[in-house]
Amino acid sequence: MGQGLSLGVAMGLPLLGGIAGSVVTRKAVKEWYPTLKKPSWTPPNWLFGPVWTFLYATMGYASYRIFQQGGWEKQSMPLSLYLAQLALNFTWSPLFFGAKKLGLALVNITAMGVTVGATAHSFWPVDPLASKLLWPYLFWVSYATALNTYIYINNPPSSKKDGGDSNKSKAS
Repeated sequence: MGQGLSLGVAMGLPLLGGIAGSVVTRKAVKEWYPTLKKPSWTPPNWLFGPVWTFLYATMGYASYRIFQQGGWEKQSMPLSLYLAQLALNFTWSPLFFGAKKLGLALVNITAMGVTVGATAHSFWPVDPLASKLLWPYLFWVSYATALNTYIYINNPPSSKKDGGDSNKSKAS
């Protein structure tokens, strides 16, 4: 199709990454995550699946629209930013839920938010609709960053709950 990237591949890549992340997440969501101190504005667990499915599909469609405007040859910067944010996205669940490294996950999701913003910004001159398709994702990542921050601050690293996250310095 067009420049050689099918819509199915563009949408399938983020969706498959999300499925892989859910494998790491599943056990921790049932056993570890409920033991953490979380804010009153924490969404219910059932909401994450539908929200992420929607976000992965829209970001995939947005990347497809950009790729159709000249492929890698003409859109290397926007597409590289897209892949960078996707890599950060795919590593957050293993850090937070798998390794239980709340501080490292916070650094990761903060970088993800910046990179998603840069991606949306770089998509704008190529295809404003593709940029707008990333805005709900940017909102959700910002919300998730606030949630990760709260959890990091309110669940000390010395706690057995977080696997002894060494990302917060301990008093000497």
